[in-house]
Amino acid sequence: MSNKIFASLDEAKDFLYGKFGKDESFDICIKDLHVRDLPILCVYISGLVDGATITVQLTPLLYDVSHGVDSKQEIKDEAEYFNNHFNFYGKSEPKDKNEFLLGVLSGQVGIITQSGYGYVLELRSYPGRQPDEPDNEKVIRGSRDGFAENIMLNTALIRRRIRDPQLRFELHKISTLGQTDVAIAYMKDIVNTKHLKWIKKRLKEIQHDGLTMSDKSLEEWLFKQRFHPLPFVRYSERPDIVAAHLLEGHIAIIVDTSPSVIIVPISMFHLLQHAEEYRQAPFIGTGIRLLRYTAAILTLTLLPIWYLLATHEEYLPKALEFIGSKEKSTLPLFLQIIIAHLGLEYLRIAAIHTPTPLSTAMGLVAGIIIGQIAIDVGLFSPEVVLYTAVTAIFSFSIPTYELSSAMKYFQFFIIIATAVAGVSGFFISLFLIFSYLCALKPMQVPYMWPLVPFFPKAFTRVFIRFPMADDAIRPYLVGAKQRKRA
Repeated sequence: MSNKIFASLDEAKDFLYGKFGKDESFDICIKDLHVRDLPILCVYISGLVDGATITVQLTPLLYDVSHGVDSKQEIKDEAEYFNNHFNFYGKSEPKDKNEFLLGVLSGQVGIITQSGYGYVLELRSYPGRQPDEPDNEKVIRGSRDGFAENIMLNTALIRRRIRDPQLRFELHKISTLGQTDVAIAYMKDIVNTKHLKWIKKRLKEIQHDGLTMSDKSLEEWLFKQRFHPLPFVRYSERPDIVAAHLLEGHIAIIVDTSPSVIIVPISMFHLLQHAEEYRQAPFIGTGIRLLRYTAAILTLTLLPIWYLLATHEEYLPKALEFIGSKEKSTLPLFLQIIIAHLGLEYLRIAAIHTPTPLSTAMGLVAGIIIGQIAIDVGLFSPEVVLYTAVTAIFSFSIPTYELSSAMKYFQFFIIIATAVAGVSGFFISLFLIFSYLCALKPMQVPYMWPLVPFFPKAFTRVFIRFPMADDAIRPYLVGAKQRKRA
């Protein structure tokens, strides 16, 4: 038998005590039990298993003392005896000690028979919360379930929405010490084989002791992101969004202990999509989408354009003469904008670290009282506070937090360039940012597709939310085996 991994129970105990220590960890359970007349050793981690199911499974098989102490000598084929008496459906046979140990550390129940045959039982019950609606991707109408920190639950939420045998969940163990479970989800008859091979290759190349930051750590390892400010993947905590992308030909990566799922490959326009567009009528959904794109553009350019016109009045047409700081301030306009920007960032950081019942009150105090006092004492002009606040509102309209944060730093760069070189600095900085975006190709996929390279039909679909009945073509970006959706 290939699953004879120990010479005896004593050797198994020495191996386990050598790994876990004897009575050093209260959650490591190593117990001597019986399956009828067969002595076994049972090992598991109490916090990761379903204790009630273990009791139900093993209680009827406890050793019967009426059989006599020598009855175990009558067992000729231990493996066959164990399989006949313990025919649990979730039983598997590890090939070696390391595989057995990894199963126990992953939450399975390990069993070793008298002669050293090893088995692991699928009785995992990971701690975690229920699938609640995610805060970042709320919809007015639609499902209220969201991913949790349990990889088994997350795969089930996707499987519930795609009842097709072609849906695959490939499990991988990543990192040397953490041994994090990572599942690659895809539709076998649709997915681009090159993209799938690329992801598997990158996963094998990861040499690290643990992915403590789960999916974010994995993104940096997969794409070698380094100091790029933009996200190269789309994160989602909604199973319906992930299922929709899988049917389009995308690949989803599920990391255990993370409530968000990575979706690849993507372009920047994927980061501006939201489920609410598809929960409304196509006309309304198109309006929402256009408003969101407008907000993204204004997040990047509104404050720099206002600063440019306020400091170069010769460019102001008569219809826009109201633009500009009408009240004198003790600080130059550029410094006012920088300080206001930093103030908003500090406010955001403080809100994250403030208990929820107090965060709303703190925001009102900081946004209204402090802002008004700053205007009254002459530190800020009212226009600076106004345009900074309006720009912040536009940034909140961007559904992807990572993209919103990157936009703020791009805006900061444009303002500095405009302050240094005026009109030339404004347009040069815009050109540099656009060139940078066009040069990005994560997974060899253009980040600005379908704008660069330009695909007219796909670009039309980026801005217009067509009716579901008309949306029958999978995006060229993913390179799906079947472009026709049916």
